[in-house]
Parts: sequence; C-alpha cells; structure tokens
Amino acid sequence: MSDAVMNEQTIVIRGRKVVGGVAEGEALVTRDRISGWGGIDPRTGTVIETRHELRGQSFAGKVLVFPGAKGSSGWSAMFHMTRLMNSAPAAFLFNEMTTKMALGAVVTHAPSMTDFERDPLECIATGDWVRVDADRGVIEITRKNKPGDRP
Repeated sequence: MSDAVMNEQTIVIRGRKVVGGVAEGEALVTRDRISGWGGIDPRTGTVIETRHELRGQSFAGKVLVFPGAKGSSGWSAMFHMTRLMNSAPAAFLFNEMTTKMALGAVVTHAPSMTDFERDPLECIATGDWVRVDADRGVIEITRKNKPGDRP
C-alpha cells in the first residue's frame, strides 16, 4: 500500500530498517538535528540544547522524527544512557544515515528506519500517532484531530 491513504486519518509510508522491531507512540517531530553530548538530558530524555526547537521537551517513549544526529561520537553514548534510564524514544525515524546515528539506534534498541519513499518530516506532525514496523519497513501514521475536525 505504497504512499496510499488508507482512510481520512491514516497514511502509510515505507522505508528501510536500521534496527528491527515494532513500536508505536506519539510523534515528536523536529527539522533540527539533535546533539547527543550536551544536547539531551539522558535521565529524562529532554532536549536541553539552547537553540533547539524542542528545548524542554522529552522524547521518552515517543517516536522521534528528525533529520539525524549532529555533534561528536558521544551521541551514541548519550542515547545508550536513555535506554538504561528508561527515557529512550520508542522509535527513531531519520533521514540521514551516519555512523553515529546507526550506532545510537543500535545501542538504544529502538526500532529505527531511514531511506523513506516519502519524507517523514513532510508526512508526520508532532502529536500524530505513529506505528513503526521496522521489520516490514512500514510506518502507519494516524493524524491527530485538529481543532474543528469532526471526531
């Protein structure tokens, strides 16, 4: 069901598995790359980077949708700590594959995908419900209701 709208609220896109598994949760979307070392608080999964658009928001238990990692090789260590402290994202959806991003996804153990048929930054909004089936390479996005939408 490539690139198809299943109903008024659900969109399906496909991509490539980086780390297998299935997870679902509320989306947290940013167009800013995320810095691990000095950019997040691994105890809470909160973005603490000064000028980041998600500053003060936690990705714990959410599907993190973002372009990719930035900064040093400490990125994977900080995201590994989020797993140990139960504050990791439920899943990663990212556009740019780098070694730090791949290692961070692996040590976090979160289902992770890249190389999408459609840009998830264009298809997913913060608050949407997202089911990531990395094993099958399928993402199902259920749009959140906006003010004025019918239930």
